Amino acid sequence: MTNGNGFLSGRLLVVAFEGWNDAGEAATGAVSTLKDLLGVTQIAEVDPELYFDYQFNRPTISTNDEGGRSIEWPDAVMYGPIAPGVEPVPLAEDAELAVSGTNAGNIYLLLGTEPSRSWKSFTAEILDSALAADISGVVFLGAMLADVPHTRPISIFVSSDNPEVRKELHIERSNYEGPIGILSVLAEAAEKVGIPTLSIWASVPHYVHNAPSPKAVLALIDKLEEIIDVVIPRGDLVSDAAEWERGIDALAADDDEMAAYIAQLEQARDTVDSPEASGEAIAQEFEQYLRKRGDGRDGRDGWADGRPGPEGPPRA
Repeated sequence: MTNGNGFLSGRLLVVAFEGWNDAGEAATGAVSTLKDLLGVTQIAEVDPELYFDYQFNRPTISTNDEGGRSIEWPDAVMYGPIAPGVEPVPLAEDAELAVSGTNAGNIYLLLGTEPSRSWKSFTAEILDSALAADISGVVFLGAMLADVPHTRPISIFVSSDNPEVRKELHIERSNYEGPIGILSVLAEAAEKVGIPTLSIWASVPHYVHNAPSPKAVLALIDKLEEIIDVVIPRGDLVSDAAEWERGIDALAADDDEMAAYIAQLEQARDTVDSPEASGEAIAQEFEQYLRKRGDGRDGRDGWADGRPGPEGPPRA
């Protein structure tokens, strides 16, 4: 349970996994960005032989700057600050390239690939590492494919199953029922051992699911910065997000059907966001929209009005 100082008072573990929970590589992109900016070091790593099917999650080979070749295996690694509890003091020349704020020295990271098997054992091992590191709260990042337009702000949904966290941060509880990813398994187990959790999900336009989405990465980082009370440099993310949007605009300009579909999503999103729209009017608008679509979920995870399903990982 959270203590009297609140969810943000202790060591926070920020978690993302490649795979089902990571549409547009947005969640892992956000945690990778933090890893590059924070002064962290590896503190725990799972044995990949126990949890991964290499025919499903294949290792990769690459060449480094010196011409050497090496194989990288799927894994899950926990990182912790080099000096826990101490806010990093950046050098003058990189002052704008480091995470800052009173919580900057309390951020731990877990980055990896969703395991192929033995989820219960995997979860127990991760929680043992979290307890050993004295983690007091976990923030899960996820991204899903949804019926949302790329031209509008990325939809973000924040939820928690912990009543004290919901009260403190004024967020909702997920009411999702259905298939889940490793994030939900870890969240339930963390709550059972007394570590409060919250989840931040981004909605990625399903019609560009094959490409990484820097705009979704940026949206997750924006929300994460707001919640955990740190300042996270954006680097090239803002320009990358704008370029990503322009690239999709160019594709749509040559495809009338795609352009018409995007216009439909824009109209639906703008109706929801309009200040004069009442709850009843929005409901009626989307009942009509869903009838036109034939199926509110359209075979994807997330709602047709652009709201991310509370725990609806992408069926990638």
